[in-house]
Amino acid sequence: MTAKALPPVVDTETWQRHLDELRVREKAATRELDAIAAQRRRLPMVEMPEYTLEGEEGPVSLAEIFDGRSQLIVYNHMWFPDEKWQCPGCTGLTSQFTRLEFLEPYDARFVIVTQGPIDEALAYKQRVGNKMTWYSTANSPFGTDVDAPPGGGFAVNVFLRDGDTVYRTWHTNGRGTEQLSHTFPLIDLLPYGRQEEWQDSPENWPQSPTYTRWPTSEQIAAHYGPTP
Repeated sequence: MTAKALPPVVDTETWQRHLDELRVREKAATRELDAIAAQRRRLPMVEMPEYTLEGEEGPVSLAEIFDGRSQLIVYNHMWFPDEKWQCPGCTGLTSQFTRLEFLEPYDARFVIVTQGPIDEALAYKQRVGNKMTWYSTANSPFGTDVDAPPGGGFAVNVFLRDGDTVYRTWHTNGRGTEQLSHTFPLIDLLPYGRQEEWQDSPENWPQSPTYTRWPTSEQIAAHYGPTP
């Protein structure tokens, strides 16, 4: 970054005019997100077969993971066998969720499911200071069936329970998971943004290869872990 890599300095009236122009697009984007959420609420769903996963206290059915609630968000955490430090993106995103009680009035729960064996998954949770509830699909086809197979990527899946019957209502992966994060919305407010090479930024803006500014899993553990 050089001394020239700065936004132009203008008077307050000019600044307000540019801000007002941007605000029109921001409000349009908000309305579009509302429309997307409305369409999401109108999606059909697909009935899931019965699955048995592993939790901290042993085997548990998919319906039991709802813990009595009717709605469930699952973050499918990437897992690499025999690795001490797992995916930094997954580790970083899920480290943000330290208080999930706000979901209770909505009859909902948010958990992590990973392909790692449950003992290794719980050890990793403790190592990095993660506060969420973890389950393992290492001995179940559940992960594969919801587009998060062994060796595959991360995903978010949402489910609805009616009695003992579970339905899959929504899925996303890749950058679709950004909506769960508060980090990128905050960073995108900054004048220099994410500072990644793929972004459309003014000339001479600081930019570096994607992921280079992301914390490693080891750094996240230093910040938040180990869990007591």
